[in-house]
Amino acid sequence: MDKLNHNIKCNVTTCHHHAGQQDYCTLNTIQVGCCNTPKPQDCDCTKCASFCTGGCNC
Repeated sequence: MDKLNHNIKCNVTTCHHHAGQQDYCTLNTIQVGCCNTPKPQDCDCTKCASFCTGGCNC
């Protein structure tokens, strides 16, 4: 496993970049994207665009 990043908390355990037993990401940085709107008004309109299930080009 890569080194966990204490600056990026994450509880999405299905992501390839999740730190296993600890709720952190192992990436140095993440990309935050918008869902279906160029100007999100609440957190439901944003997503972690760095999410990867392992089958993609991580």
